[in-house]
Amino acid sequence: MTTPRATPVTVARARLLRPATWRWWVQVLVVYGLARATSAAILLVVARSQEENPWTEAAPSYLPYVARMWDASWYEQISASGYPDTLPVGPDGVVQQNVWAFFPLFPALVRALDAVTGLGWDVLAPTVALACGAGAVLVVHRLVATAGAAAVERRPGLPLATVLLVSVFPSSPVLQVAYTESLALLLVASALLLLFRRRYGWTALVIVLLGFTRAVALPMAVVVVWHGIARWRRGDLPVADAVRLGASAAVAVASGLVWPWVCSLVTGVHQGYFRTQEAWRGGAEVVPFVPWVDVSRWLTGDAGPWVLAVVLLGAAALVLNPVAARLGPEMHAWSGAYLAYLVATIQPGTSLVRFLLLAFPLAAVTVGWTRSRLWLAAVTVVCVAGQAWWVWELWRLVPPSGWPP
Repeated sequence: MTTPRATPVTVARARLLRPATWRWWVQVLVVYGLARATSAAILLVVARSQEENPWTEAAPSYLPYVARMWDASWYEQISASGYPDTLPVGPDGVVQQNVWAFFPLFPALVRALDAVTGLGWDVLAPTVALACGAGAVLVVHRLVATAGAAAVERRPGLPLATVLLVSVFPSSPVLQVAYTESLALLLVASALLLLFRRRYGWTALVIVLLGFTRAVALPMAVVVVWHGIARWRRGDLPVADAVRLGASAAVAVASGLVWPWVCSLVTGVHQGYFRTQEAWRGGAEVVPFVPWVDVSRWLTGDAGPWVLAVVLLGAAALVLNPVAARLGPEMHAWSGAYLAYLVATIQPGTSLVRFLLLAFPLAAVTVGWTRSRLWLAAVTVVCVAGQAWWVWELWRLVPPSGWPP
């Protein structure tokens, strides 16, 4: 009896049935695609219960629901009309909510594509977000696989597991709606990967783009400096690279401040960007750190500051543990700097779940301490359940008002 020879067709078919043999980027895109399909199903189910609101009719179809709700309507306005040269004020002279709170790169990309294709906001904005999210998880995989090689050695499969958790994170439906998170995630991951590869000029360019995408460029300065310190400690920092790193850090600081400066320059209002941000805080002044204490007291009374301290200590433990350190100085520094930046600059609320998506190295920390597939499966199930909660409770608006996603 002779054993049948394997033909190219049978070999290809066998590989198709074994996902572990697929190319890394195919595995990443399949995971991302399945996650986005799950999110789409959740959005479609919830849309059936969506009441008429300022942005959509009752029970809207998929595209309007992901292209117009909440902040997406502001980005649509920017794409169509740009930014005004004055800030709207109420009868009391206080600046009201306006488009200057939102950064220009995402709506500019959609507008450019619309000029070429004519497909319109409802089609292009979610599509751009979806594509940027796909690019982001590809970069995240490469970043964890290379910069986090020490962690991958301890926990094989960590890059794809990280992609999975990022893709199913409770606020991950935002990666397919007309928001800037997917573009910001792509730029943050790209900046960290380029920094690891010591492509400092390209790192600076990506950080500049980040400065026109979301207000998260400033923490990159800390990451650049920490990367330089790590190289210096290893005795691997020539003067030329030190100069380049210093320039990149300066670019990060400038990129974090450029949009507020542009707002003041165009509108003629000193600190116009911060006055605009105050409109979303009910007129409360933008003060570092204090809103966290105030919100903790509002939620839990006099015990609030103690509860807050426990939460912050838990976050610090997540960032400072050995698993996080094995991810390399770039991801390690970003995790700490970004979380510290959130505590310093935002008023904590329901949008915090969305903001945490950019702290993606913590997904690697969550699964990097064990090789247990059961743990990964359990976390995945919890995250998908969290998506259902996020879409139902936050993305769905029950008029006349609701907590923003």
